[in-house]
Amino acid sequence: MKGLRTSVLCLVVLFAVCVAGAAPPEGLTKSGKAELQSAGVLAFGPDGILFVGDSQGAKVFALDTGDRAAGSGKVNVAGINEKVAAMVGAAPDQVLINDLAVNPISKKVYLSVSRGRGPDAIPVIMRVDAQGKIEELSLDSISHDSVALSNVPAADATDRRGDSLRMQSITDLAYVDGQVFIAGLSNEEFSSNLRSVRFPFGGADTGSSVEIFHGNHGRWETNSPVRTFVPYEVEAETNLLAAYTCTPLVKFPISQLKPGTKVVGTTIAELGNRNRPLDMIVYKQGGVDHVLMSNSARGVMKMSMRGIEKYGAITNPVAEEKSGLPYETIEALQGIEQLDRLDDSNAVILARAESGSLDLKTIPLP
Repeated sequence: MKGLRTSVLCLVVLFAVCVAGAAPPEGLTKSGKAELQSAGVLAFGPDGILFVGDSQGAKVFALDTGDRAAGSGKVNVAGINEKVAAMVGAAPDQVLINDLAVNPISKKVYLSVSRGRGPDAIPVIMRVDAQGKIEELSLDSISHDSVALSNVPAADATDRRGDSLRMQSITDLAYVDGQVFIAGLSNEEFSSNLRSVRFPFGGADTGSSVEIFHGNHGRWETNSPVRTFVPYEVEAETNLLAAYTCTPLVKFPISQLKPGTKVVGTTIAELGNRNRPLDMIVYKQGGVDHVLMSNSARGVMKMSMRGIEKYGAITNPVAEEKSGLPYETIEALQGIEQLDRLDDSNAVILARAESGSLDLKTIPLP
């Protein structure tokens, strides 16, 4: 009888676990509604955890996607903006897709969406699988955690063009070896800022003020935020390889990014002015690392990382349009707004058609 009772008890426990679902990943201490005020840049961490930059709320959220089954397949959805708009009950011109990230486990594509425009826009997270199925990740009942950022611009602060500075408090983020790196603006005199936050979350420090020499502008700059970055190892040291508007490419050793310090980056390239970098990824091809970067006005750039350590700092005005680390423009890729690596051979892109429609496509890495 004892053995029978033990077997029955085990079945009851097993049934309860199946009903309740698997425990959330380590580091997610809250359950219930994730109170995002906005959904901007995205990055994946371990165990299907999705990090979301909430610039309006000045927080970074970690969300349990529950998406931990290995998957594969190419994702292709024409007119993704129109389909998402229909799902959230809005006109296509009232829906913005702010970023995309590929879950490295399931290979599903996650999109951060704003339903509406301005500070009252409703944040939405959508995901798309290889069959083209689009579904919303509910934020009403989800395992999550968040960390609040200090010293960010005030909610009503604007730049000289009238654009919100608060919405630039988080311009990009990445998870690297237990840390979430966050680029954006602070409310300090030297406002360009890079932060490192340990995950599981504790608290966020004030970050490092970062300064760069902008060769095309011929001056040192401290108030322009990093627009996009990737972690990359240079001579056995992890750096953040960061791109700015107009378009200096700069490296920052992460060992120098300490709270309350001012860090001077090394400008290794000037990639052309009147341009805003949008997104970038790293991949290996033919045994050589490459960076692929999408831009607002200069198409998609491909840069070989071979010999990157040999490019010294640009510290004097640059008269030419381009200088330092060279690049090639991938002419076949037009209108690319966001991209992420799908696997060793393919990338997923958001491409803007001439009609204004956004297409989600899988392409071979060039």
